[in-house]
Amino acid sequence: MKKYTSIGALLIDFRHFANMSQAELAAKFDVDIRTIIRWEKNETLLKADKEEEMVDITFIPYQVIRNLNAPVAIPTYYDFDVRRYSLSNISKELPDPNWIIDLHAETNRMRKIKYDSDVEEIIRYSKLLPHVVKPISKEIILKATELLPELNQIIFDTSGFYSGHNVFLPLSKRLYNKIRNRAITENDITVNDLINYKKQKKPVFYSYNMSSDCNENFFYLSASILDFLKQINRPYVYASYTSRNDTYHINSLMGVTIVWEDKELQKKLTVKHHHDLMKATMLFSINL
Repeated sequence: MKKYTSIGALLIDFRHFANMSQAELAAKFDVDIRTIIRWEKNETLLKADKEEEMVDITFIPYQVIRNLNAPVAIPTYYDFDVRRYSLSNISKELPDPNWIIDLHAETNRMRKIKYDSDVEEIIRYSKLLPHVVKPISKEIILKATELLPELNQIIFDTSGFYSGHNVFLPLSKRLYNKIRNRAITENDITVNDLINYKKQKKPVFYSYNMSSDCNENFFYLSASILDFLKQINRPYVYASYTSRNDTYHINSLMGVTIVWEDKELQKKLTVKHHHDLMKATMLFSINL
């Protein structure tokens, strides 16, 4: 993560990340280019209504914008690739997963996915992932939530802005084996491939993606997953195609093993991500 001490520096880096000119950003905000220049030079701050516009335009977490768009800015660490922030260098890395396993945390900021606006935010995030050619459809996400509401969750910040999500697909062992054997990709999954896991002798919980804008929200999302898995009283398969370093790291520490690595994609992309299918067959108490 990079440490930011002003809204201007954040805007400049966003434009570089999005390959956007000052004129193009001005058009997005519907302001004169001179306004963008003043913002980037920290000569003026954004008005309150422009803060909300900035969330929509840049997809930067609202808390990051609020911290930096102030007369006395709150220094904030932020990473555009993974859309995550931290208030200190100490808390920007994930802790040992054993701490998360024993975490029992609840918040009224998290609920199951149910609105079109929820899905729009999730798809918007998915488009940021370098390995996603085409995000899964709204219909798949909503069907997955209907079948597996415990693992399809969305979380918001205290101001009501999107902060992260879990999307899990309940798949048949047959379909998962096709993904495992690289006969198909997750982009080939359809609504008809989702099943009622309760009827499966050995259900497959396929983590399509997980997003959180800070470690606190990551803890809430992770706790909801682990609490659910603890209640599964039969063997199951947990699988994930990881593309974020933090997800790869946490899965590895929890004993989830690599099935195969996408070496070609790793060479093609310049960002520092892993692209691995990770899988574990377990009763909760065995590996976690």
